[in-house]
Amino acid sequence: MGKQKKFVEAITAMDVDFAQWYTDIVKKAELVDYSSVKGCMIIRPYGYSIWENIQKHLDQKFKETGHENVYMPMFIPESLLQKEKDHVEGFAPEVAWVTHGGNEELAERLCVRPTSETLFCDHYAKIIQSYNDLPKKYNQWCSVVRWEKTTRPFLRTTEFLWQEGHTAHATAEESEKETIDMLNIYADFCENVLAIPVIKGQKTEKEKFAGAKATYTIESLMHDGKALQSGTSHNFGDNFSKAFNIQYTDKNGQLQYVHQTSWGMTTRLIGAIIMVHGDDSGLKLPPKIAPIQVMIVPIAQHKEGVIEKAMELKDRISKVARVDIDTSDKMPGWKFNEYEMKGIPVRLEVGPKDIENNQVVLVRRDTREKIFVSMEELETKIAELLEDIQKSMYEHALKHREENTYSAKTLDEFKDIAENKPGFIKAMWCGDRACEEKLKEVAGVTSRCIPFEQETISDKCVCCGGEAKHMVYWGKAY
Repeated sequence: MGKQKKFVEAITAMDVDFAQWYTDIVKKAELVDYSSVKGCMIIRPYGYSIWENIQKHLDQKFKETGHENVYMPMFIPESLLQKEKDHVEGFAPEVAWVTHGGNEELAERLCVRPTSETLFCDHYAKIIQSYNDLPKKYNQWCSVVRWEKTTRPFLRTTEFLWQEGHTAHATAEESEKETIDMLNIYADFCENVLAIPVIKGQKTEKEKFAGAKATYTIESLMHDGKALQSGTSHNFGDNFSKAFNIQYTDKNGQLQYVHQTSWGMTTRLIGAIIMVHGDDSGLKLPPKIAPIQVMIVPIAQHKEGVIEKAMELKDRISKVARVDIDTSDKMPGWKFNEYEMKGIPVRLEVGPKDIENNQVVLVRRDTREKIFVSMEELETKIAELLEDIQKSMYEHALKHREENTYSAKTLDEFKDIAENKPGFIKAMWCGDRACEEKLKEVAGVTSRCIPFEQETISDKCVCCGGEAKHMVYWGKAY
């Protein structure tokens, strides 16, 4: 018991120091390790297997909706990046440059891609000639580099993994539909696979993507009351196609500019899973994304028949769930703590007495409830249990968000909430950038999104008292 207690104490309590709690989990659950390159992380097998599951779910959705995977170069010539003025200005502070090839200085600097809009545009300008070539619906799985001043594993690193969709369409209506459709895929994925509730909405002009006509976002609330932008979808209109001269001949033989979109999700989703669901014992993984859904821990495994029975159960469970078994000579208590730390949704215990009683013990990671199940019902019960855990984790996260979402009608009320109640603040806004910037200055918050589902909290802007145009979600964010 002493060892068990010591193991749990190795994680800083989230209420004591949330940032340290987060760091402890990513290290001790063996998700990442720090690398010798500042700001870059080594994603370890357990962390990478979570990313693979994220990739698998999303990739299937992309293909079902007619998208194809491609791969673009990781280097962008400086002249290409300069073609869209707002875009290059937006990314300039974060760009890493290659200036030499071997000992030779390059005639033109190469940027290590922070995002690939310019490469896709250059390619589309070559391959799109006629309305018959549209739409082009491409997606890329790759890494990107953004030179960050402060970094934290998964949330903000110099290099990170992501997917970036880039599409070209004949009309403004088609590109707008694509932008919203992809945002809905992201929202559905977060809620139904990651068990993370999200708010869908549009970014303000100040917060939108550099070069976009409109940016749509899904925002989620972490355990500490900070927001996390969990996925974005951008409608470029014809901004990029005019800069890169991407034109097609329509059915009437007239030249038209294409309308484009771009959308992406990154490894920061793993950070979201940790901060929405985790507790002081470690990770809690939603079953749909967990690399291992059931871990079998044999009890008194030195006794005759225990290991054999555990192996038999593993074979049976493998038909309904991702299952593993720990037959190492470590103490059961150590194993319990280890798999709680790693967030495995269900632990199965089986020992001599259980075999005698023709039962097993199932322990839920989310509630720690112990359930005794007869061996005949095992497959059915595990399938039901995993479904219930998935649903319960979403409901728990939704309740937390609702309990930590506040409304403010006046600036004093707004400032008081921002200072004393971590979470989302719903407040009216006149649409003026000066008010948005003042709220950041006096309350330390940013606009998270103008939600699609609007409410009227009052008819006045919370900042200037002028006529309100939108209800906005505000908050401190990662």
